[in-house]
Amino acid sequence: MKTPLLCLAFALLGIGFASGQTKTDKFLAQLLQQHPEKFKTFLEHPEKYKIQILYTQIDRDKNNKPSFKTYLYQVNAANYFNPASTVKLPASLMALEKINTLQIPGLTKETVMLTDSAYQGQTKVLKDPTSANGFPSIAHYIKKILVTSDNDAYNRLYEFIGQEPLNEGLKAKGYRSVRLPIRLSRFLPIELDQYTNPVRFLQSEKVLYQQGLVKSNKDYKNPTPILMGKGNMTNDDKLVMEPRDFAFSNTFALEDQHLMLRAVLFPESVPAKNRFKLTPEDYRFLYQYMSQLPRETSYPAYDEKEYPDAFVKYLLFGGPTRKERIPEHIRIFNKIGQSFGFLTDNAYVVDFKNNVEFLLTATVHVNEDEIYNDGVYEYDTLGFPFLRDLGQVVYDHELKRKRKHQPDLTRFKLTYDKPALN
Repeated sequence: MKTPLLCLAFALLGIGFASGQTKTDKFLAQLLQQHPEKFKTFLEHPEKYKIQILYTQIDRDKNNKPSFKTYLYQVNAANYFNPASTVKLPASLMALEKINTLQIPGLTKETVMLTDSAYQGQTKVLKDPTSANGFPSIAHYIKKILVTSDNDAYNRLYEFIGQEPLNEGLKAKGYRSVRLPIRLSRFLPIELDQYTNPVRFLQSEKVLYQQGLVKSNKDYKNPTPILMGKGNMTNDDKLVMEPRDFAFSNTFALEDQHLMLRAVLFPESVPAKNRFKLTPEDYRFLYQYMSQLPRETSYPAYDEKEYPDAFVKYLLFGGPTRKERIPEHIRIFNKIGQSFGFLTDNAYVVDFKNNVEFLLTATVHVNEDEIYNDGVYEYDTLGFPFLRDLGQVVYDHELKRKRKHQPDLTRFKLTYDKPALN
């Protein structure tokens, strides 16, 4: 029988293993059990809160080469959770890869990108007043995705890539759980999401590249129902006392999220199949905006009261409920998700003062009334505190953990858009 760690190793190497097996490592379970004041309620009801956790320790050799040891808690790709905005990371990576693969002279992620409409439910984007030049681009969309998790920005990348190339491209890279049939926050009939908008890339009014209306030839909804809860509020505010079917929603299993984050931050540590075709500048760009805080961002300019430091930093800092600033020596490179009572954070945490680094990916579900789409979820009272406490417990363990070699984390020390105001 394969151990949980061996199963994860096979997954990271692109080797299949039987789905449906819940994997828990004794060390991580004990670490949680040592803090009943924080986790007792969750540990007593793991099915209710649908907790899954992956924690990777990183150790460096004398040449600063990292090695990884991963621990799991209740991880099972067959246990559905709504990935919400975490799907924006793969879309960002695939958009950058498409730009690079096109190999058109002058076409970059900064090139002006105009989106047209040619089918029912589609909308245009011809200007973007939040960007420095007043126009949208792949780079600006990704920046808005990573700094504050903008939904429309994801939809524009989805339309540029195309539904079928996005799904098939990710599966070809070994991210087998990914199923992305819909745009976000549009509430279109699912068949309309198969059609993606025409787009044009312009340089001084010259068209460098354009693509027309595209229709996906495949159906990406889950082949079987995914029924959850006891009731669902329809989009026209009618309560239907039947379970919600998430078969029409996105899917992105936690192990694939964890692997993808590692493929971005430590690409040399994963098989070539799992990597993305990115340039060194692409990686620097991603690292900057995965870790940059809203108040450090010039375009768009974010109000710190509305977008505090922890706005999209759930692990360790508790998300938007925390108004205090994050200490300057800590940076979190991550992507979060929040929807239907599900909270997820996929993060690489770095403490430059104490030379600490680790990967932590977790999801939790808080929906006490079991009614979906009613906007009543226990994010502030249960969800954010859980992820904050989980991050803190792992961080505290990392502070005490002995390392043979101190890491050189210079690669992740970045210059941000503008200095923080005092």
